[in-house]
Amino acid sequence: MTVQTERPPSGPVDVTKVDQRGPGAQRPASRAGALAPYLLLLPACAATVLLLGWPLLKDLLLSFQNLNMGQLIQHVTEWNGIDNYKQALTGEDFWRVTGRSILFTAVNVVLTMLLGALVGLLLARLGKRMRVTLLIGLVLAWAMPVVAATTVYQWLFAQRFGVVNWVLDKLGWHSMADYSWTSSQLSTFFVVTVLIVWQSIPFVAINLYAATTTIPGELYEAAALDGAGAWKSFTTVTLPFLRPFLYATTFLEVIWIFKAFVQVFTINGGGPDRLTEILPVYAYIEGVGNQHYGMGAAIAVLTILILLVITAYYLRIVLKQEEDEL
Repeated sequence: MTVQTERPPSGPVDVTKVDQRGPGAQRPASRAGALAPYLLLLPACAATVLLLGWPLLKDLLLSFQNLNMGQLIQHVTEWNGIDNYKQALTGEDFWRVTGRSILFTAVNVVLTMLLGALVGLLLARLGKRMRVTLLIGLVLAWAMPVVAATTVYQWLFAQRFGVVNWVLDKLGWHSMADYSWTSSQLSTFFVVTVLIVWQSIPFVAINLYAATTTIPGELYEAAALDGAGAWKSFTTVTLPFLRPFLYATTFLEVIWIFKAFVQVFTINGGGPDRLTEILPVYAYIEGVGNQHYGMGAAIAVLTILILLVITAYYLRIVLKQEEDEL
């Protein structure tokens, strides 16, 4: 009697391994993949904390100290609590400079956004060659260092050899031939405003031009078929697409212009008679100029808080408008 047994297959045997960790356990590879984005962000976060967080902490600690040249030489730390904040908040100068800073920021932001938006829309309408030429000019103006640009404007508006005074004299305004643009508050602010707007327009214009390239052309064709003119097409097609970019750009411009220290200080040092000081310049003059470093640090902290309040109020308005649109 012969008993035949079934031979095992000669090919490779598929072995199915049973995961003993259970269905809810994650594999090490997937866990590492989930941590990868955070590991990539870690160097940037560390650099931010080191370069921004630590100086901010030191400034906050300094604002609670009575530190002048004597304590600095003797290496003496004299804590005075919130006396610096009391002195700043109860003085008229701080609130006068604060109101001036807010008005200065509002005027510059409005002019920058209006002119920058017009230039951005012009870029969308120009031909390729003219667009490239204008973009090169905008990028060159944007890339110029702030101190270099301010020096150029000092030369342009110089009293004796300034180009602006020479041009105005040639055009018939002979009284402007020897005019000092930094002798009064309004004329100094005019020069600073022209400088800041000139520096800010490229950022706004290039951003809005990039936003216009995302608008589908079919929407303009549909608006034209419905009989919409140029203005109607702008308000119903272009503006809704540009609104998020306008909100974000305005937010950035508020921050950038509010802390415009270099332009104001370099043009005339906050003069004449400290009438053109804004909060960053005021903090520097009180701290470094008057050698009351604790007071300067306290003003700097208050400047940051005021800027946070302004930006929070602006973001609240933006979010409310977006909710109303939905």
